[in-house]
Amino acid sequence: MRLYDKVFHHVLVKMDAEKAHHLTYEALRAGGPVLSRAPIPGGSPVQAMGLTFPNRLGLAPGFDKNAQVYDRMGAFGFGHVEIGTVTALAQPGNPKPRLFRLPEDRAIVNRMGFNNDGATAVAARLARRRRTPGGLVLGVNIGKSKVVPDDDQAAVEADYETSTRLLAPHADYLVVNVSSPNTPGLRNLQAVEKLAPLLAHVRRTADQVTSAALPLLVKIAPDLSDDDVLAVADMALDLGLAGIIATNTTISREGLRTSAAQVEAIGAGGLSGAPLTARATEVLRLLRGRVGPDLTLVGVGGIGTPEQARERLAAGADLLQAYSALIYGGPMWPRQILRAL
Repeated sequence: MRLYDKVFHHVLVKMDAEKAHHLTYEALRAGGPVLSRAPIPGGSPVQAMGLTFPNRLGLAPGFDKNAQVYDRMGAFGFGHVEIGTVTALAQPGNPKPRLFRLPEDRAIVNRMGFNNDGATAVAARLARRRRTPGGLVLGVNIGKSKVVPDDDQAAVEADYETSTRLLAPHADYLVVNVSSPNTPGLRNLQAVEKLAPLLAHVRRTADQVTSAALPLLVKIAPDLSDDDVLAVADMALDLGLAGIIATNTTISREGLRTSAAQVEAIGAGGLSGAPLTARATEVLRLLRGRVGPDLTLVGVGGIGTPEQARERLAAGADLLQAYSALIYGGPMWPRQILRAL
């Protein structure tokens, strides 16, 4: 058993999951001056969306919601980092406890609820960002503020517009998140009749505040029906989006090894990690079959082994992202994936 495995199973598992996350976060902040200057190890450059990614592997949003440690993550092997989800308004998120591990399933349940410092504070941090050729690619993931009703289209568009105006100038690419299960009504925005005008509005706003066309992507849930997945694919082509990220967390609890009583005690939230592997791969394959070779697809959800990474690429992914696998695999996990690829 590796040292990290021993620490995880004998120490971290016994600690509150959110507390463990904050301890890791603070350690990364302390190591900033060294880690932020370290070269990105391994991998071959990848061209996608008009950008050069140092390698195919990225860190999914959720780890660095507030843009405080993203520049340290290249030292561990990530070629891109997606921060967020950031909302226009600062918000505390849902009541604690709201983050839970399911070690038997190598999975995580979260109902964080877009806890973040808000677009104004995050934009101020990103304004200090130093961009270097061939360096870490930064994605910014934006979502709806909780107080904004999902059935008020004008209010939703205004909310996303605020985040876009503030954050787009600092991003290498921008992601509209309408697929988290932890903000009431958010997933209703995945319906194409609501999503298409929202994305068009974000596109117009981003064009107003950036000197060059900023790649715009949408992130979808694995719980969409196949027909709805294909409808999003058609919409992405019609709107000229740069890509689609597949997939977010799931509300399903099918096939878990963790006891039903424990799962019920944990309660609501999005499930991430190994249980997503099959559906996330299936959604990606559906998308690639529909959009053809040109649209960028980012595969995320249940990528924990080199074989799963290769399978996702074979299904049509141009880029990969992970988060739960880093928690279970430890800081050397990204390099192991990159060596295998």
